[in-house]
Amino acid sequence: MKVKNYAQGKWVEGDGDGAPLYNAITGDEIGTVSSKGLDFAAMMDYARKTGGPALAKMTFQERGLMLKALALHLMSIKKKFYGVSAQSGATKVDSWIDIEGGIGNLFANASLRRQFGDQPFYVDGETAPLSKEGTFIGHHIMVPKQGVAIHINAFNFPIWGMLEKIAVNFMAGVPAIVKPAALTSYLTEVMVQEIIASGILPEGALQLVCGSARGIIDHVTSQDVVTFTGSASTGQMLKASSRLTEEAVPFNMEADSLNACILGEDAVPGTEEFDLFIKEVQREMTVKAGQKCTAVRRIIVPEKLVEDVQIALGQRLAKTTIGDPAVEGVRMGSLAGQEQVTEVKEKVEQLAKSQQIVFGDLESFEVTGADKNKGAFMSPILFLNDDPFNKTDCHNVEAFGPVSTIMPYKDINEAIELAKMGKGSLVCSIVTNNDKIATEFVMGAACFHGRILVLNRACAKESTGHGSPMPLMTHGGPGRAGGGEEMGGKRGILHYLQRTAIQGSPTMLTKITQQYQYGADQYEDDKHVFQKYFEEINIGDTVITRKHTVTDADIVNFANVSGDNFYAHVDATSLDETIFEQNVAHGYWVLSKAAGLFVDGKKGPVLLNYGLDECRFTKPVYPGMTLGVRFTAKEKISQEKKTFTEGEEIPKGMDIKKGIVKFLVDVYDETGETVALATILTMIKFKNQD
Repeated sequence: MKVKNYAQGKWVEGDGDGAPLYNAITGDEIGTVSSKGLDFAAMMDYARKTGGPALAKMTFQERGLMLKALALHLMSIKKKFYGVSAQSGATKVDSWIDIEGGIGNLFANASLRRQFGDQPFYVDGETAPLSKEGTFIGHHIMVPKQGVAIHINAFNFPIWGMLEKIAVNFMAGVPAIVKPAALTSYLTEVMVQEIIASGILPEGALQLVCGSARGIIDHVTSQDVVTFTGSASTGQMLKASSRLTEEAVPFNMEADSLNACILGEDAVPGTEEFDLFIKEVQREMTVKAGQKCTAVRRIIVPEKLVEDVQIALGQRLAKTTIGDPAVEGVRMGSLAGQEQVTEVKEKVEQLAKSQQIVFGDLESFEVTGADKNKGAFMSPILFLNDDPFNKTDCHNVEAFGPVSTIMPYKDINEAIELAKMGKGSLVCSIVTNNDKIATEFVMGAACFHGRILVLNRACAKESTGHGSPMPLMTHGGPGRAGGGEEMGGKRGILHYLQRTAIQGSPTMLTKITQQYQYGADQYEDDKHVFQKYFEEINIGDTVITRKHTVTDADIVNFANVSGDNFYAHVDATSLDETIFEQNVAHGYWVLSKAAGLFVDGKKGPVLLNYGLDECRFTKPVYPGMTLGVRFTAKEKISQEKKTFTEGEEIPKGMDIKKGIVKFLVDVYDETGETVALATILTMIKFKNQD
């Protein structure tokens, strides 16, 4: 079997015999892989000219729904991937992390559409007033880069590594070329085959290089983005490419790091936290056979608890059955291949020169259901370093397998220093039920880490664990960890967009951004906006309301109804040394009265008030002042019509095609000065329900 590449809309076998690929459990050859003959320049041109324009013209809502559809499709056929994943030495749990964890990234990024508008671009931040009279303003927009995202991924997560990255660039409107590590590329290929066959992505959005991609960096331009996951040495070599420098190409690096797990001084044997610590470290050493960029490599414990930790962790590791994941009871599979075994053994032997192995053996260990000499198996190896400030190999050498080192600390400051000696990590964790210990550690160690997990009994049941990057949280880290950042919810998407400052009149910037800018032209007609269907409303449509003169009775009645008897509203004798001249109207009365002025009570397309985005009370309102409202359509965001399976009961109103219209509520007084500003969200039906 030849593992294929997907280039320029076609499945292509590389020229020549290709490099052999092996089953990590049995050692049998399962195929070959080659990318020889691929034209990387042509692939990138195809992505930029075909996939890029198709994605860029889609709105964020459409891209999000595309990801959701893809996630649902892949989840429905997930069983197809588990058998292939097992060939990489993965247990069912390992495969679940890779397969369903990867698909979960698609779901999570699809949900981010709710944080964006209904345009292909993103309007970033607040309006900047640039002139005294308000006729000249500034704003920032972010548009999709007109290039391609090149993802160079590691061997350990052939599905998750791809999906967590392409989900982000697809949401931004940028196509991708994925380069998985050849060692496990056969699993990535199977997933991409299903993605392409689904027809959910536009043509040119995704291409795949399973063999070598040497030379692909030579063709990047300033509109491209390159991401790398893998060893720090390889990442640094790529980062030093003159092409990246010449073209100022963004390069995101996520490198393997010497992550630490710290046991708090309060977490002594017999506490829930001590047991949580032992369980967490054992899991991080054995899941994926320790082949995770986030795995615990350094176990930092109070010096008085070193022996307790060594005994408890050794007992737990001894219960870890190694072997063929298909056999009942096996809890740890193999490394991804024999070359990984060789590499990890070399690092273990190097570490053994300065510290002692207290659990495990490179040669003597049992394997269930397989031949350990043919498969890529390895025993968990636990080291003890009694002088980690002077015996420093453990802070510099990473064995990318089930290998970790226990080391002592005297106080929390030493624990912080030891954690920092990793020279920058993707993640560290501290297990403690003491908030002072947790706070001191986080404040002292945060600048050297991309993520910190504080684990205790309060969150243990739902904690996703030390080694699990989450799509809505930043994944990356400083220094040795690469200095990059990926995922992170909206933050990750913005990496693939170009931020541009735009300046002009409020009316012009309203037209460009499709968001109403304060001071722009407003448009009135005979039809109230609440009587218009979603597609009939235009940005800038405005209702100028009748007016109301504020009375003392308004304030007293609202205080009685709301129970808000704050002194400034009801006690005129308490206003000395305040900014108020007399009893002031409640801000929420002003907003409520504004609603009474702008609402059209007749039944129409409006379904409900969806919420309040922002509200500011900018000037005190006193009895005798006269208020009016300018009620203006500010932004429109369509929503998908929910679908239901045949026979499923449909909740009332849930099968209606609808959208959200954001309205600017500008409350002003008799002088024309604004006294309150708010943005309300209103759900409105489409006229066309098809």
